[in-house]
Amino acid sequence: MATTTVRPARAADVSLVHALIGELAEYERLAHAMVATPDDLQATLFGDRPSAEVLIGELDGRGVGFALYFQNYSTFLGKPGLYLEDLFVRPEARGRGVGRALFLSVARRAVDRGCGRMEWSVLDWNQPAIDFYRAQGAIAMDEWTTFRLHGAALQAAGTRGS
Repeated sequence: MATTTVRPARAADVSLVHALIGELAEYERLAHAMVATPDDLQATLFGDRPSAEVLIGELDGRGVGFALYFQNYSTFLGKPGLYLEDLFVRPEARGRGVGRALFLSVARRAVDRGCGRMEWSVLDWNQPAIDFYRAQGAIAMDEWTTFRLHGAALQAAGTRGS
């Protein structure tokens, strides 16, 4: 039986984190959208002011998955929350408890930090992920629509706001 562990990522893990993000992008059919470099990740995850935190899921000491999350805030609750940006486990390691261990580790951090909630998004075609999250007690927020402003539209909006 393989030993599953979860640990915080370190700066020395940046190549592993980058590789796992690339594999996630391929799984989500979004490889064309991945432009992050190891240097980008080094600066934004392990630099002077980290933008997010990363956990590494391991089987027998080998990195096979990750969870990346960051703090957000609920004005209605008056409490911080955690947003789970990505949770990914390599296909050969799925079904062995790594994803669940990563997910529960993020939830434990949310509880320990006094967060009022934990949120994330799931692609609507990713039924295995939807089933997994429902099995953890999560509910879909079907009445909400996610919007995104990025690239040229973000730049334009950011310059109009001056």
